[in-house]
Amino acid sequence: GKNSIQKFAWFLYCFAIWDIFYYVFLKVLLNWPESLFTWDILFLIPIPWVGPVICPVIISLSMILLALVLIYFNERDPRLKINPREWTLFISGSLIVIFSFVLDCYKCIHLYKGEVLDAIAQYIPQHFDWWIFWLGEAFILTAISLFFFRSKYVISQAK
Repeated sequence: GKNSIQKFAWFLYCFAIWDIFYYVFLKVLLNWPESLFTWDILFLIPIPWVGPVICPVIISLSMILLALVLIYFNERDPRLKINPREWTLFISGSLIVIFSFVLDCYKCIHLYKGEVLDAIAQYIPQHFDWWIFWLGEAFILTAISLFFFRSKYVISQAK
């Protein structure tokens, strides 16, 4: 990338491609996951983040979209940046998505009355709150849309 925005965008793009192909190669080499709705452990800190395999793939596709939009418009006008409202939507959406991944484990810990290690040792994912995940994705896609249309308008006005 030529500047910090493009470098950030290319990082998102590369990470998203890697994440998608991580699952592709797991399927090719180990015949796992069985489906896109198979449970996966995404992270373990501070508690397990779990969700269907399709969720990180959807997030990766959103990251690719964001990266391409950032690169496209930044090439046309390097002054274009994500504004505070868009950042707020991105960050809020990301936190909501993370919450969708940890909520089921948190409920399990609550059932064990705060005995975190016992709860995590016994934890088996039971339920994924899709509506929370999609709410977070909606925030993220709204931020991408706002940046896209604002940038398109700025570039059209500059002509």
